Amino acid sequence: MRALTAGPQARIPVSVLTGFLGSGKTTLLNHLVRRPELRRALVIINEFGAVSLDHDLIARSNEDMVVEMMGGCLCCTIRGDLRATLRDAPWRFAREGRCWFDRVVIETTGLADPAPILHTLMADPQLQTLYRLDGVVTTVDAVNGMATMDTQEEAVRQAAVADRIVLTKTDLLSSDGQRAIEARLRAINPAAPVLPVLQGAADPERLFDAGLYNPETKSNDVRRWLNAEAYDGGHGHDHADHGHHAHHHDINRHDDRIRATCLTFDTPLRAEAFERWIDILTSLKGADILRVKGIVHLRDHTKPVVVHGVQHLFHPPVELEDWPSDDRRTRLVFITRDITADQLRGTLSLMTIGLDRFGLQGLVETLPAPGIPGGTMGGGWA
Repeated sequence: MRALTAGPQARIPVSVLTGFLGSGKTTLLNHLVRRPELRRALVIINEFGAVSLDHDLIARSNEDMVVEMMGGCLCCTIRGDLRATLRDAPWRFAREGRCWFDRVVIETTGLADPAPILHTLMADPQLQTLYRLDGVVTTVDAVNGMATMDTQEEAVRQAAVADRIVLTKTDLLSSDGQRAIEARLRAINPAAPVLPVLQGAADPERLFDAGLYNPETKSNDVRRWLNAEAYDGGHGHDHADHGHHAHHHDINRHDDRIRATCLTFDTPLRAEAFERWIDILTSLKGADILRVKGIVHLRDHTKPVVVHGVQHLFHPPVELEDWPSDDRRTRLVFITRDITADQLRGTLSLMTIGLDRFGLQGLVETLPAPGIPGGTMGGGWA
């Protein structure tokens, strides 16, 4: 059985910066590294090719290129293993024998799925003692984003898994065009704020500290991180008529395949059944479980358990010291491809056969769509 981990994790936060080719990632990064908030940041550019960041000094080594930025930020383009780079970074880039950076930003290639980077952070025991995942920041080109998402499913996935969406080149778009692409992005990912920017001039405070750990309160802030209210239009979870919160969209086939679903359960869940359910989902359809976030009320557990998964891999569950509010329902947010809320619910029902039945009256779903049978996970929750 997988052990529960405890309390707030004051480790170095890691943010993943992604976005399709030409969407403005490097312009955004060039702006961010000059901000005082990132003066102690380590920026890792996880791709081949030349660094297009503006810089004062370049120093080369066999495996990477290190760039000292104006604001004191350190950048390296790695051509080797990201896991090894992160393991060695606190000592390799030490200053006066001490780890000097207090934040890591990893920029992906324009064609990259951010999931492998998230897997690296979530699966390596040594990295888990050094770092914590803060969030995914996705850039979207306001001018070409509609066409890109029409033709490139990867662009839709990058937006779907984001914690923050940065809408670039808004000065080149009409107000009607901006409203249209913002509406589309909110349909794909209801909980991620969409932040329009010009010339990459984004406020770091609006991009970072999006994870479970809140540095302001020095504690885990599950309500802010989960933002479950965004999935029912901000009206709250209405158990009496759970069907009326569904939102429909028919933009194109890529959007139709990827959807966000929030499931809410009034009754505490049996740990064995919950684990079996997640195992089945992630083992059968792990590639299509793009991201899962949730706070779970397990039977015989007085404290809530926070879960976070990306495809087939789940972070070790975290047991909070207390419930964030008087609301003690289980709330699970799924970002999936080709999996409907009915199929999620159906696999849960299957797992309860021979165990106590779950009350499904508390289901709240958003963004309905086509379907596919369930997916997998692993571990222990008791």
